[in-house]
Amino acid sequence: MPGEFDLIQRFLACFPRARVPVGPGDDCAVIAPMKGALCVTTDAVVEDVHFTRATFSSADIGHKALAVNLSDLAAMGATPRWFVCALALPRDFPAREVSALGRGMAALAKAHRIMLVGGNFTSAREVSVTLTVTGELSHAPLTRAGARPGDALYVSGTLGDARLGLQQLQAGIRRGAAVKRQRRPEPRIALGRLAARFASAGMDVSDGLAQDLGHLCAASRVGAELERDRLPLSPAVRAALGPEGALRGGEDYELLLAVPPPRMQAFERACARAGQEVTRMGVLTRERTLRIRDAGGRLLTPPSGFDHFARSGRQIQPDD
Repeated sequence: MPGEFDLIQRFLACFPRARVPVGPGDDCAVIAPMKGALCVTTDAVVEDVHFTRATFSSADIGHKALAVNLSDLAAMGATPRWFVCALALPRDFPAREVSALGRGMAALAKAHRIMLVGGNFTSAREVSVTLTVTGELSHAPLTRAGARPGDALYVSGTLGDARLGLQQLQAGIRRGAAVKRQRRPEPRIALGRLAARFASAGMDVSDGLAQDLGHLCAASRVGAELERDRLPLSPAVRAALGPEGALRGGEDYELLLAVPPPRMQAFERACARAGQEVTRMGVLTRERTLRIRDAGGRLLTPPSGFDHFARSGRQIQPDD
């Protein structure tokens, strides 16, 4: 395997030169101050937790590592600006795969105009990619707190696709829309910026809608009531998982948003004009509990979501 500095150059060659005072190659990056407030987040994708090398290409790994971080910026309504990458690789990881990982990450970075400004390489027993990303806010941040009873609950896109994609990968299926959603999630940056004009609270859906909605409710000190049959599901997810399976499926990276009633119509019109798909699926309540009702009005038991520390050792979802 080539040496560390050769690998660094292979990786950096995938990215354009960062337009900052000091970029990759020095002890620190130097970044000019921004006009708005700074949003910062960090997240990792780890082999046998978020992916396996048998089912993900190196380009998939690079894409997903950046996408999950960009999703956090989307949830705050931030515009992506810069990121640093800490890459841990086994000693036998091929040099050509380092370049492929970089290309997968660089393509998504280009699409969202975010620049790589630094990072680190080290050896490890498994592949691990840890990013710290920054974004700029031109408005107050969209946080998990701030929602009120009576606010409508919206979610973007469809739910459960990534979970179905994981099941298909584990069954040997390597193609299809659900598999793509698992390998290459798309962060909802444009919707996040739009939603910040209307929503009272928001977050991204990474550990399953049921669990993440609980986090939003806890932060806002409210409860929620969902209409199960209004959940946005693709035909494949409806047939394979049903609404209950979709509620507990992780890694969708859609946006969960609370919108006050006076802003609902304007929000829906703005989403329609911008081509952003959102579904109103429930309402926030004063009673600090999560209730799910079926079409007949009967109460259902809320499912759990994904917990990184519930099990260990392989890429999992809550009930596999």
